This record gives sequence, C-alpha cells and structure tokens, in this order.
Amino acid sequence: MNGDWLIRGRDGRLCVYLTSDDGVLCRAEQAPGGSWQTPRKVGGDQKVHPVLAVGRGVDGYAHLVSWRPLGKGEAGVVHSTHFRPLLSPMDWTPLGHPDTKGDRTGPPAVAVDHQGRAHVFVRCGDGGLRMIAQKEKGGWGPWRVLEDLPETEGAQTQGPPAAMVGESGCVEVYTVVGGGILRRRQDAPAKRVAAAEFLRAPVRPGTLRALATSSEETTLFYADDSRDLRAWRPGSEPVTVAPVAGPGPVAAVRCQLDGRDVTLLAQRSTDGRVAFIAYRAGEEAAGGWTESGPTLPDDTEVALAKDDEGRVVAAALSPSTGRLLVARLHAGEPGPAPASWQEV
Repeated sequence: MNGDWLIRGRDGRLCVYLTSDDGVLCRAEQAPGGSWQTPRKVGGDQKVHPVLAVGRGVDGYAHLVSWRPLGKGEAGVVHSTHFRPLLSPMDWTPLGHPDTKGDRTGPPAVAVDHQGRAHVFVRCGDGGLRMIAQKEKGGWGPWRVLEDLPETEGAQTQGPPAAMVGESGCVEVYTVVGGGILRRRQDAPAKRVAAAEFLRAPVRPGTLRALATSSEETTLFYADDSRDLRAWRPGSEPVTVAPVAGPGPVAAVRCQLDGRDVTLLAQRSTDGRVAFIAYRAGEEAAGGWTESGPTLPDDTEVALAKDDEGRVVAAALSPSTGRLLVARLHAGEPGPAPASWQEV
C-alpha cells in the first residue's frame, strides 16, 4: 500500500484500507473511538490487483487507486472515492493505462489538492513518470508525461512514488531515479506539475514518505544505503534522524504532544514491534526509537492519523492475515507512549 491508509473521515470516524487477493477492503469505526465494522469490499464485484494507493483531501474524502486486470498481460488503472467511512465507496472508475495499453507498470501514488481533485502518478513502461488528474468541472484529463531535469534525463523510476499536497495546496511528487531523488511540484495550485529539484544522494527505493511540516515546507523521509533515516527539506541538505527501525517507509504525522508541535514517526522494527520517534518540528536530532506492542508479522505496515479529538492514533496491519491493531498515543518519557494496543 502506498500513502496514508488510516484515514479520519469528515464525520470523525477512522477508516482503514487494506488489500486482499482480488480486491481492496475497508473497515470503519461504528462511532468515533468505538468498535469497528467487519471488512467490506470496495467496488462491489469488480476485481482489482492487491495494490493500493490512498490519498485524503482536506474535505475528508478518501481517494483510492489500484490496477484492474483486463485479460492476459493487460491491466488498467482504476479510481474510487470514499465520501464517508460508513458509506460504501464509489465503484471503480477506469482511468486507462499510462502507456495506452499493457500490463501493470508499477505501484501508483495519489494526492488530492485543495479543490478535491485527485492527481494519480504511475511509472510508465520506459521508466519515466506519468500522471492523470481530475478536471475542475468533472471527469479526467489525459495521461501526461512528466518531464525530467537535465541531470536525470532518461533515468529509470525506481520503486513507488511518494505524492502529497502541501499546506499551500500545491501537489508534490517524489521519485527515486538513478543516483538520487527527483522532486516534481506545482508552482501554484491548479498549475502543471513540473520537475523542480534533484537531490543527489544514496537512497533505498521503497522508503519514501513525504509530510507537510509547516505552512511553507515539506519534509521527505527516506532510508539511505547505510540504513540511516534521513530527512530532506527541499532547498537544504538532508539530515540524519536516526538509524532506521526496520524496512520500508516510515509513517509520519505532525501533531501536538505535551503541548509541543512535533513530528511523529513510526515503523515496524526489525524485532517485529512498532517503534516510535518524535522531535520538535524542524529539529531532527531525535534520539532513539521507543518500541511498543506485541511482535507482529513480517508484512505488517504501520500508519498514523489524528482522531476527532486530535489524539494521535497508530494502526498496525498485516495484509496477509488481516490482523489489525490500534492504539491511541499520549506524551510520555522520553517520547510518545501508546495506550494498550487493541486488536480490532
């Protein structure tokens, strides 16, 4: 899964999205902070591959993107909108293929701008990046090739993109290419997404996670070849946060803990537990990880969100087993302290 698969809907209920063998499932709280529904399938009887990108708009709507099988060696990108956690998501809408036709080319990413329009990014067959976006008055525009910078011309996109929307409303997307990370962004809301900056750095594909950390700044988290977790704010040099706790991208959220504006990160550790690290926004000298909870399966993914009362909620999900654990966090010493983990 790519993106924040733990979403707070506009009605305050939390909703979790997960993949299954032939589809995408959702689970929602019956009431904010209450018990959870059993899993429901997104898109009715339509089958999709077990891949999912999730993005949340400022309106609280969740946008889901996957690949749908179309026959032997053929697939197409599909999109669904989920307006409220207790409602059924919309049926899958076909978006076509970034190369007109063919099989899956890579995991998608999706970001939702402040007008509620989804922007979908997918690697194409030649290794570049293409996007498709909803139009202002409904429907979708055409697939568009995103340009490279001269120093990355022809470089292959590696791993899934990381897409997000800053507090300014501008869409940004980050990809690993040969020798570093390429950032593409809008100069202003509703403008074209264009190549903006290249960071030459050793980076492990599949570890990107972007977060709006102030009204003007975005921070990209990634793991480098030495297994350090790095934080990069475009326009400056990357800094080391800590050694990575485990594989894959971190979950990240900006929140208040003990009255402080902090960035909170979480990741399944190599020991199998959920690890947390928190630091004042913009001050990455974070110290060590704090581990919590039981030992979890190897495929467990971690997500962070804020509930209807502003409390941070952590979720740990194993897609292969469907096992879901949830905990609410509070400030502790030396960092965030989750209440007891509850299995949903």
